[in-house]
Amino acid sequence: MRQAVMTGPGKIEMRQVPTPETKSNEVLLRIKHIGICGSDIHVNHGLHPFTSYPVVQGHEFSGIIEQVGSEINELYPGMNVTGRPQIVCGECRPCKRGDYNICDVLRVEGFQAPGVAQDLFATSPQKIVALPDSLSLEEGALVEPVSVAVHASQKAGDVKEKRIAIFGAGPIGNLIGQVCQSLGAEKVLIRDVSDFRLNIARSCGLENTSNATNESMSDAQLRVFGNDGYSVAFEAVGIESTLADGIHTIEKGGTLIIVGVFGEKPKIDMALVGDRELNLIGSLMYKHPDFEEAVRLIELGKIVLAPLITKHFPLEQYEDAYSFIEEQGDKSLKVIIDL
Repeated sequence: MRQAVMTGPGKIEMRQVPTPETKSNEVLLRIKHIGICGSDIHVNHGLHPFTSYPVVQGHEFSGIIEQVGSEINELYPGMNVTGRPQIVCGECRPCKRGDYNICDVLRVEGFQAPGVAQDLFATSPQKIVALPDSLSLEEGALVEPVSVAVHASQKAGDVKEKRIAIFGAGPIGNLIGQVCQSLGAEKVLIRDVSDFRLNIARSCGLENTSNATNESMSDAQLRVFGNDGYSVAFEAVGIESTLADGIHTIEKGGTLIIVGVFGEKPKIDMALVGDRELNLIGSLMYKHPDFEEAVRLIELGKIVLAPLITKHFPLEQYEDAYSFIEEQGDKSLKVIIDL
C-alpha cells in the first residue's frame, strides 16, 4: 500500500509498505480524505516542538471500515467513519478522572505516533465515530476540527444568549463561531487581519466581522455589542496582541478561552487579570462526546463546511499541497488530501 512519509521538514517521500495486520481488537480503515491543519504546517516547517522525523502525518480524516477484528461486534466493513487520533495511557490522574485529552503521556497520531497518510490504517474501535449517511466523506474529514471547536465552546460553559468575541478567523476560529451560534449565542464577533478569511466567515453565517488592521477592538466591540460589551472570548491565533486585546476589552469577570498555539511566550498583564477577576482557561483537543456532538451539528446543518475547503490534492502531491498553502498564505483555509 502507499504511505506518505515526511522524512524531514518540507520533504515527503512516497513509499510502498505492507498492509497493517489487524489485531482481534482493532479495525482496519481505508483512508479516503485527510485534512491539513496548522499543526501539520508547523511540522512541515520543522517548528513543531513535539514531533521528530521521519513521521507519517494525518490526524483529521475520514475512511471506510475495511476489516474488523474478531472481538468487535458493533462495527462492520463498509461503514463510513472518522476517529480520534489520541493515544492515552488510561492510568494517569487526568485519564482516571475522564480528562484523557490531557493525558500525562498523550501521544497524537501524525505527530508523536504514525498518522493516517496511507491507504490502510489499523486503530482501536474505541476511537471510531460512525458517520451518518447524510454526511459525505469530505465532511467526515472535518469532524476533527469541528470537535476542537465543540470542546473549546464547552470550556465557556453555557454560551446561550451570551455575547462572544473570537480572535482569529482561520478554520478553528470560524468553527468556534459557528458552534457558539448553533448553541444560541446572542451575538458573535469574529476578528482577523485577513479580509479573505472574514469573507469566508460571513459566507458561513458569521455576520459580525472586524479587520484588526483598520479597526481597534474597542471600536469593534462598541459597534457590535454596544455599551454592554461581551463576556466570553476565544483566542484562536496564538499571538500576544490578540490575547492583550481580549484582556483589555472583555467585561469584568469575563472568560477567555485559549485555543491558539503560542509559538512565542506572551506577556500577560496579570494585574489587570486579577483586578477584573478575569478567567483564563486553556482548551486542548477534544473528547469522544465532542466528536459525536460535532457529527450531530453537521448533520443538522448547523455547521457550514464547504466554504472552508480551499483545494484538494491527491496523496502523491502531498508536498505540492504544502507549497500551495505557502503560496496562498491567508487565502488558504482547509486543504484536503484525497486517497
